[in-house]
Amino acid sequence: MKNTSQSSEGNSSSSSSAVIDSSSPYYLHPSDSPGMNLVNFVFDGTGFAAWRRSIIISLSAKNKMSFIDGSAEIPSADTPEFKFWTRCNNMVISWLLNSLSKEIAGSVIYSKSAKNLWTDLHDRFGQSNGAQLYHLQKGLTDLMQGTTDVAGYFTRIKRIWDELDALSSGEICSCNCTCGVKKKVVKSKQDERLIQFLMGLNDVYTAVRSNILMMSPLPNVNHAYSLLIQDEKQREAYVNPNFPGDTSSFLATHQNFSE
Repeated sequence: MKNTSQSSEGNSSSSSSAVIDSSSPYYLHPSDSPGMNLVNFVFDGTGFAAWRRSIIISLSAKNKMSFIDGSAEIPSADTPEFKFWTRCNNMVISWLLNSLSKEIAGSVIYSKSAKNLWTDLHDRFGQSNGAQLYHLQKGLTDLMQGTTDVAGYFTRIKRIWDELDALSSGEICSCNCTCGVKKKVVKSKQDERLIQFLMGLNDVYTAVRSNILMMSPLPNVNHAYSLLIQDEKQREAYVNPNFPGDTSSFLATHQNFSE
């Protein structure tokens, strides 16, 4: 009877912890390990918005966002869920530490939970202070296309816009507006960014820029980008002839063969 009882208790214990549903935040894939890198770059104190966004995407894909936003509360220590929570919490902490520089990781390595670590980083680096805003706005003002193509220029300016949006993410209105003011504000912001984008283009795009500005209403930035890309491809088709070298050298060579 004693052996039967022990066997029964063992089966009960194993059944309570053997299988965790894959939809549970406590589930860890066999490929998950403490040495895993969630992102392909480490945070060294600069570019917090981009790093934060990358981490959130990765943790969301792994169903572990609840460990940094606080929704996965610590279970009671006398429940079976406690060890599952502890294991996943430590795993998320390891992932976060792996994506930090040695100096920053050393300052948060004793955090007891992934949420505390995340909050600490956000409080130190995630504030939308005046210096960050000034840096981004100045970069936006000074940005010109220069020697890059339209795609490269658009990528640079869009990154600045995205960082500005990340700084003001807490200022988005969530009320149900029926008067149309919210749409007008959004349209005004789109038009402002369109003008910023067009102002930095090289003079070679003067004609297509004028055509875009003549549209009513003004198109969004993505539409304008598409038009500029088409113009750029057409321009390349004329600049790059089917024959190597310039036209004069081709004509001279053709004349020599004729003689």
